[in-house]
Amino acid sequence: MATDTESGSPPASAEAPRVIVHADMDAFYAAVEQLDDPALRGRPVLVGGRGPRSVVATASYEARPFGVGSAMPMAVALRRVPDAVVVPPRFDRYKAISRGVMGVFAEFAPEVESLSLDEAFLDATETAARFDGPADLGRRLKAAVREVTGGLSVSVGISATKFVAKVASDFHKPDGLTIVPPDEARRFLAPLPVSRLWGAGPKTAARIEALGLRTIGQVAHADDATLAPLGRMGPHFRQLARGIDPRAVISHREPKSIGWERTLESDIRGRAAIEPLLVAAADAVADRLGRARRLAGGVRVKLKDSEFQIATRQCALPQPVDDAGPLLAAARRLLDQFDLGRAYRLVGLTGYDLVAADEPVQLPLFPWH
Repeated sequence: MATDTESGSPPASAEAPRVIVHADMDAFYAAVEQLDDPALRGRPVLVGGRGPRSVVATASYEARPFGVGSAMPMAVALRRVPDAVVVPPRFDRYKAISRGVMGVFAEFAPEVESLSLDEAFLDATETAARFDGPADLGRRLKAAVREVTGGLSVSVGISATKFVAKVASDFHKPDGLTIVPPDEARRFLAPLPVSRLWGAGPKTAARIEALGLRTIGQVAHADDATLAPLGRMGPHFRQLARGIDPRAVISHREPKSIGWERTLESDIRGRAAIEPLLVAAADAVADRLGRARRLAGGVRVKLKDSEFQIATRQCALPQPVDDAGPLLAAARRLLDQFDLGRAYRLVGLTGYDLVAADEPVQLPLFPWH
């Protein structure tokens, strides 16, 4: 495994390997708060709300040694770190800094696939010759991000595939730079736990471990019979475990759906309590459709009950729309298909089957039906 102490060029070959970079800002929301407020520096910071159902959006690195992380209930986090400072999120500020960071990424690579405000893949294959090897590329990228943000750090992984680059970026956080040459990828991955496989969440990782496979190296050597209980994902995970991942960095993806949902401070029951949230949801989705220049051909309503069971109902619209009125009307009709006597903790609305706003639309043959 190569790290930031190496800067050798890749070996010559008939076709040079791809140069894929995964860049991940370190504790982004918390780091921004510490950047803007020097009094927070060096202190455990939790970004999120204080309500009984609030969760941690980001924990600073000062809080993480106590076992606190993103998506943890805030109440649990505060029990573990009673002296933590809870800061409400400021998404407009995070988005503004993110635009600058993504602008830096675009200067280093023609293809940038943004995964979130603080994370992206870069395909630097075409621009790699501008640098004295991948380590030089990584160091310059990190320095440029630090400069444009006024001091924030980014961890960077560089390899020939998206999966290996993503694992590498997390290897020496925070402020890390890890380079994995293509011929070392399999050895780099081998000792890591199967939970590090891209797409293996806690339940899937448990299923893999139940097959007697604890490390990525063991998955790489597993035969078809061993992996059979995983279905189609078995061969996929084996390919990843062998460092094989042909997926390209895609600069822009057309959205497949646009939605809005809200987790509530206390459970609600009945149409009278749910409908006001659908009104807000329809307005928000319509606004986002308009800004994305998209029309929704269908509406989906999502309710999560107090037992965390999710129910969804959906319907196609007579014609694609970006207006709140038709979205809300469809959502109200869908409510008839739910058990409104149950207690719900989350309400959501999504527009799906999106088409471009300027795309010709086939109107229904019999619009009065």
